[in-house]
Amino acid sequence: MAVVIMGVCGSGKSTIGNLLAKALDCSFLDADDFHPESNKDKMKRGIALSDKDRIPWLEILRNALREHLLSENIVVLGCSALQKSYREILRSADPDYTQGISFDSVVKFVLLDARAEVIAARLEKRAAEGNHFMPQSLLQSQLDSLQLDPSEGILKVDATQTPNELVNSIQALIFGQKLDIQDLMYWK
Repeated sequence: MAVVIMGVCGSGKSTIGNLLAKALDCSFLDADDFHPESNKDKMKRGIALSDKDRIPWLEILRNALREHLLSENIVVLGCSALQKSYREILRSADPDYTQGISFDSVVKFVLLDARAEVIAARLEKRAAEGNHFMPQSLLQSQLDSLQLDPSEGILKVDATQTPNELVNSIQALIFGQKLDIQDLMYWK
């Protein structure tokens, strides 16, 4: 199984994804680590990425997910995955997934959802600390790009919860309960 923690910049994907991976005793992949320098440079300058920039990056992420899935390992990915077509690329990491038939896949998506003001405040703080290449000026373009189709079955959690509450909420949504390490052996 692959769990994609998705949302706009500043929603907490890296923090929550990392904590969830620790709770599940599995690997965490941060999509930001897979961006080529040219993408990071564009974003630093406040230029939104185009599909020409994103598609090769998403294909690399898909291949990384597939590698984990073929090894029958759980993996958590923190990735914006804002548009349905981007999620389709990631869903296709599942070798048994057939696009266009249904959204049934071992690649599950969890949206970290919060009001724009909350996210903007987080981005301001992060910028002041010099902790990220993504400027607050790109937040609105990300919010505008976010596409949610109820038929996809994207799980949604309130990103204003504490990190531990978020991890517990995600575990409950995906697995129906908070899991102990012993329970995870069943899922691997």
